Amino acid sequence: MQLSTKHLLGIRDLTPGDIHLILDTATQFKEVLQRPIKKVPTLRDVTIVNLFYESSTRTRISFELAEKRLSADTINFTASGSSVSKGETLLDTVNNILSMKVDMVVMRHSASGAPHFLAKHIPAAIVNAGDGINEHPTQALLDAFSMRENKGGKLEGLKVAIIGDIMHSRVALSNIYLLKKMGAEVMVAGPPTLIPPHIQKAFDIRVEYNVRNALKWCDVANVLRIQLERQNQVLFSSLREYNLAYGINKQMLDELDKEILIMHPGPINRGVELDSDVADSKQSIILQQVENGVATRMAVLYLLAGGREES
Repeated sequence: MQLSTKHLLGIRDLTPGDIHLILDTATQFKEVLQRPIKKVPTLRDVTIVNLFYESSTRTRISFELAEKRLSADTINFTASGSSVSKGETLLDTVNNILSMKVDMVVMRHSASGAPHFLAKHIPAAIVNAGDGINEHPTQALLDAFSMRENKGGKLEGLKVAIIGDIMHSRVALSNIYLLKKMGAEVMVAGPPTLIPPHIQKAFDIRVEYNVRNALKWCDVANVLRIQLERQNQVLFSSLREYNLAYGINKQMLDELDKEILIMHPGPINRGVELDSDVADSKQSIILQQVENGVATRMAVLYLLAGGREES
């Protein structure tokens, strides 16, 4: 089986069949990663460039590791210290890289739509590693993989609360698209100033401004950090006030009549959206998400390269 699209620009472009295929393939690659020899020759003749115009640690390392595990040739490009700082355009940069016979581009950019622009102008397959406040599709896929792994192998009917800075989060948007496509119930929760005003009607999801109510409702809480770097106005009084009103602590989890999963895409602002006793608790699968990110990104790269057989 193959994906219905040449690129991974966003979850919005994927069919439920595509999502199932990626998650099932990721399951196979996770088994590979448990072996003593974790490397397969699947993409031995494929060259991938990691094109990061925005700072990243987890996502960039995860993609690099996925590429190395698949035996791809990898080129790492960061905008700082490159010709970009001398005024070179995005298209010129990529065309210069493509002249080196690159097959695939993994791209993170601060401008929403930058990967879509590239996909229209160059022949290589594009993987969106996060564009502005638009989407972060591989994060949503690894989140879904982690939920499915811990919740009986399916997403349908699962109650997922996405809590925090919904307004500025590309992770939230990709997760909403994916969970709705796969039949899960979705709620967003946080301060009114950090939740887009028309999101309930636009996506047919629940909105909650009381974090305790959100925790009582959900099976999974996917908690997001406050993205101060994307805010150009004051949207809440202080980080301490945010923690008191919307932060999640162990006492809140202990008061529930059920055990819920705690997720976070990272980096965690400890003592703001999550207290350490929650982030490090047995209900937290945050480190499992990191591990699953490599398998999920291996699946995406493998399928976009044509799903070729191991040699």
